[in-house]
Amino acid sequence: MSRAQLTRTGILRMALGGGADPLLPAEGGGGRRAPFLLRALRIAVVVCLYWFTSIAMVFLNKYLLDSPSLRLDAPLFVTFFQCALTAALCLGLSLGAACGPPCSGLPALRLDPKVSRSVLPLSAVFIGMVTSNNLCLKHVGVAFYNVGRSLTTVFNVLLSYLLLKQTTSLYALLACGVIIGGFWLGVDQEGAEGTLSWTGIFFGILASLCVSLNAIYTKKVLPVVDGSIWRLTFYNNINACVLFFPLMMLLGEFRTLYHFDKLGSPSFWGVMTLGGVFGFAIGYVTGLQIKFTSPLTHNVSGTAKACAQTVLAVIYFEETKSFLWWTSNLMVLGGSFAYTWVKGLEMRKVQEDPNVKSSERNETGV
Repeated sequence: MSRAQLTRTGILRMALGGGADPLLPAEGGGGRRAPFLLRALRIAVVVCLYWFTSIAMVFLNKYLLDSPSLRLDAPLFVTFFQCALTAALCLGLSLGAACGPPCSGLPALRLDPKVSRSVLPLSAVFIGMVTSNNLCLKHVGVAFYNVGRSLTTVFNVLLSYLLLKQTTSLYALLACGVIIGGFWLGVDQEGAEGTLSWTGIFFGILASLCVSLNAIYTKKVLPVVDGSIWRLTFYNNINACVLFFPLMMLLGEFRTLYHFDKLGSPSFWGVMTLGGVFGFAIGYVTGLQIKFTSPLTHNVSGTAKACAQTVLAVIYFEETKSFLWWTSNLMVLGGSFAYTWVKGLEMRKVQEDPNVKSSERNETGV
């Protein structure tokens, strides 16, 4: 899900590492826990908010990128606008910090060219991630979108070994094998139904690779911004806006916009703004879900959300899918759930082992 991935990665890192997020509500004082029904209701509301925001963001982006009624062939411009809006929202929240809660804990944001240059390598990966995510969504249906980008977990394992020299357990590797099998079965079934887009598949694989690289580079670059995910989000999106300009010129998107008949339409800009707000908000509601449940439960919820998103897309677009097509989705979702469960058990075991060093616990958590 595009530019929100950086914010989600940072919030997940803070959740695993114990850091606080200034936008998230503080825990109740005095060590007293809320009544069970109140806690259950709160969790249900947060999970529903996460599902609604995430699914709405995907459908809005699909409309902007590939709507027959809109007919806007400028995916980089759509991504550029959303990055610019994200940077503006970060700056607005920072300026609002002077007004007190709920933004009083946010760091002050100012543009430092030296910091911007240090963040630039991550920004290049970030551009690849958000652009390939949107291009994948443009060329494949919303129903297949989850399968098209399902290799992120596989690339996480591969890059962790190649770049970080971290090994993966046999059970986690078996879960990755199920994901790969589901991916190829899904590609085969899309081809059998005549809806396969190799361009979409290419960008889906590229998006999966960039999401994994983004997580690794985020960890390396965070010290440059004093560990603040909000500063990193701000600098990353500012850099992305600058880098998108030559890309849009190279691909002729300014010419496309000049001839776009709805460029002056308030409804068009309303949908563009709404898509950007949802893209920014997904990072916040992800943090809420992790805070009120756990990182493991969040991943399980994300897997269930992907299943619901697929079913909703098939119903909304009135599509008919074969048994094997649904099997491919279940394999991807089941493999993702199994991998999350295995890594959660491994992380808990490491955290509870007194002989494991603190640095090793952090590595496992990340």
